Amino acid sequence: MMDFKEKIRVIEDFPQPGVRFKDITTLLKDGKAFRAAIDTMADSLRDRKVDLVVGPEARGFVVGTPLAYALGVGFIPVRKSGKLPAETVEADYSLEYGKDQLAIHKDAIEPGQRVLIVDDLLATGGTVQATLNLVHRLQADVVGAAFVIELTYLEGREKLSGVDIFSLIQY
Repeated sequence: MMDFKEKIRVIEDFPQPGVRFKDITTLLKDGKAFRAAIDTMADSLRDRKVDLVVGPEARGFVVGTPLAYALGVGFIPVRKSGKLPAETVEADYSLEYGKDQLAIHKDAIEPGQRVLIVDDLLATGGTVQATLNLVHRLQADVVGAAFVIELTYLEGREKLSGVDIFSLIQY
């Protein structure tokens, strides 16, 4: 089994002093490592019988799309408000310095479909909580959430109580 932490670059004091940024671009550029990461995630999640993978922009697309492909299911993008062309539902979420909105097409998910939420990173859980809110409003069954990296010390998992969480790497 590959040590995926070795493929993550840590950048000190970015985006502000005291933050140790976990950069997945070094994993993404290594074709063998990226494939192994997606394959490992797919193997760990296959038994959940997923109908759709849902990922928030932008890095949720980078991880969610190949994972959906590996699972043989469709991918649903969650975008910032105003970026999707058809009718949407929206959810607010908090940022470090304010608020923003995420949106999903109203017809993207049928009631009762089994959805896996995927993103690159679970930190404080705000983006994923907003995505979860959107998926629930469309009456889907959330079978879990999956991440390449989980920053356990930020306790984002606690915001997602009741959601089965998979993370490839933990810090």
